Amino acid sequence: MTTPVFDRRSVLARATGLLVLSGLPALAQVPPAKPTPPLQPPARFGFEDVVKRAKELAASPFDGRLPELPEPLQRLDFDAWRAIRFRPDRALLAQGDSPFRMQMFHPGFLHKRTVIVNVVRDGIPAPVPFATNLFDYGPTKLDKALPVNLGFAGFRLHYPLNSPLVFDELISFLGTSYFRFLGRGQKYGLSARGLAIGIGAKETEEFPFFREFWVEQPGANAERVVIYALLDGESATGAYQFNVYPGNETTVDITAQLVIRKPIAKLGIAPLSSMFFYGEVEPGRHEDYRPELHDSDGLQIHSGTGERIWRPLRNPREAETSVFIDKDPRGFGLMQRDRNFEHYQDLDLHYEARPSYWVEPHSGWGDGRIELLEIPTSDETNDNIVASWVPKTPVEAGQMPSFRYSLRAMLAADRLTPGGCAINTFRTSARALGSNESPASGTTRFLIDFAGGDLAYYLPAPHEVEVVPTVTNGTVKRTFVMPNPQTRGFRAGIDIQLDSGQSTDLRAFLRTGQRALTETWTLPWKAQ
Repeated sequence: MTTPVFDRRSVLARATGLLVLSGLPALAQVPPAKPTPPLQPPARFGFEDVVKRAKELAASPFDGRLPELPEPLQRLDFDAWRAIRFRPDRALLAQGDSPFRMQMFHPGFLHKRTVIVNVVRDGIPAPVPFATNLFDYGPTKLDKALPVNLGFAGFRLHYPLNSPLVFDELISFLGTSYFRFLGRGQKYGLSARGLAIGIGAKETEEFPFFREFWVEQPGANAERVVIYALLDGESATGAYQFNVYPGNETTVDITAQLVIRKPIAKLGIAPLSSMFFYGEVEPGRHEDYRPELHDSDGLQIHSGTGERIWRPLRNPREAETSVFIDKDPRGFGLMQRDRNFEHYQDLDLHYEARPSYWVEPHSGWGDGRIELLEIPTSDETNDNIVASWVPKTPVEAGQMPSFRYSLRAMLAADRLTPGGCAINTFRTSARALGSNESPASGTTRFLIDFAGGDLAYYLPAPHEVEVVPTVTNGTVKRTFVMPNPQTRGFRAGIDIQLDSGQSTDLRAFLRTGQRALTETWTLPWKAQ
């Protein structure tokens, strides 16, 4: 007798059939288990997160109170504060062979408002905790322990800017919304600001400030570093993104999203602050072995119409505001054109190496004006020059204007002006240059050296070059143009007659036929 062979499948099939025939419920067909969805990574921190915080901050009452610093820090003078140094071996951002390093500023002296600084790694932000072992206090002695939640006055980033072997300071954020940055071979001079509100001789200025920063951890061989910042102020909050590209001319691309708390009559966009003590325009006013003292010597403008303007800076006897009406400006900046060491003779401060900052909007800014504020100063320690873009229409509460622009730190800025540039401005007696004429009462001579562009081409034919002057008040009594082989350009002379106490705005450029050879030089003048 043959024994039947059963396999597992036939046994199961027959068993199922028996269950059905016996009236018992059949075994349920179990569907295959669905795969567990992978865990979603947390959203990466970015600019929109800062915008959200700016909106939330604007919806809350403004709190501008300064934190109560420990008493030992309130007693610090400048020298004691400056002696507190961040330990380079504790610098942040070195992870993953990053070429950037971050150091913190200790609170104290004038820097009483502390900020929160976060490092963003893999999209996740984490605050940097304060610790005294991050700093070398040197000769500064503190008689009390400092709290762990103290915070920092600001921070700075370092990068091998001038040598592959040295981490040089690249950019720093310290004080309200001020920041400074450097390109290769440059020394700190002027500053930039996140926002200016109410700048002017007769205005009440507000100083909005950065409350918190987020610095993205750069990767190996990174060519840029990204910084986010949260701005707060009585009239506005804001979210900022700074993309910093170090190099020969370090560039910072800036995106700013503002949230307006209350109406603002004068909003200053891309504000720049600098120092002008004295120069060749007004010599002999100060007893100093140094012929000139300034971080910047002029305001340069590339207007929306394409006109290029140069306005020499001054240290006026009373605060003055100059206005340049424009639409969709192509660029403006506070510039240090004079790079001749002999004109400064300062072996420590090196004014000839102070950078120029050039603002270049990324999109149309509409109607408005570039405003230049000049404030009297009696020494070289005060930033007495401010330039910014002011929109024509005041902003109202609830509005959210945004701006995008680039800031570039430069030494040589010749390419910004394809034609000739005004490189010197002198004011002197109308009888200078060997003239035997008796000048009319109240006559002053202005001498402007133009160089660059096609001017060297016309040196053999100076008769083909003329100066075109205009004044808003007074009379142009005489003009002349002289070849200047020292600059491979031309020196233009303009004699202006103006009654004592009267003011005028002077403008001049060089041309041949109907073709402009230079930018437009302009200067306000009040006869004494």
